[in-house]
Amino acid sequence: MSRYVKDMPLNKDPKFVSFMMNDYLAKNRFTLFDYKGEQVYRAGDAMLEGFKYLKWSFEDGNFHIEAWMKSMGKEMGLDGFVGCLQKKPYKESLEQLYTLLEQDVEIPEGAEGADGSVTVAVNTVDNAGAAKIALVFGILSIVTALLIPLAGILFGCLGVNRARLGSGSSMAKQANIGKVLSVIGVVIALINWLLAILL
Repeated sequence: MSRYVKDMPLNKDPKFVSFMMNDYLAKNRFTLFDYKGEQVYRAGDAMLEGFKYLKWSFEDGNFHIEAWMKSMGKEMGLDGFVGCLQKKPYKESLEQLYTLLEQDVEIPEGAEGADGSVTVAVNTVDNAGAAKIALVFGILSIVTALLIPLAGILFGCLGVNRARLGSGSSMAKQANIGKVLSVIGVVIALINWLLAILL
């Protein structure tokens, strides 16, 4: 078992940490999943990008997170060469999350509502960069599918992955266009590859 593990002291309200984690999980399309008897979060798919897993807890001011991917039935941490094109953006998104968890949150005087709730403005995860990259990979997928089918498939898979991340961002339309272009690129690449084999 090889997992990326991080523990960090975090002097924050548990409601704030829970809100930030729920926001991160939703925007990165994680869903609750039973993994060998333990409740974890999973995102991704088996065909194009593989599955990403995440488990977190916050107790007594200590934030704990475990993250990993699976390849050929084995757990992979987020370091190393194998799967680096999928590991790197996952690890970068976690580092963005840590920065957001450490942000200063000030509760203004008299901010409590009638029901005792407090509304506070905080910075949350925005995967706009992933949406832009999805569009670039989508375009590259179509262009390379005509010349080098294997490269078209690779760019298409990367584009779909980044589009999934970017679909919950402020540039969701760009992410969706990137996803469509990536899928078209993969289809063209497969057709081109089959024609090369048959002819």
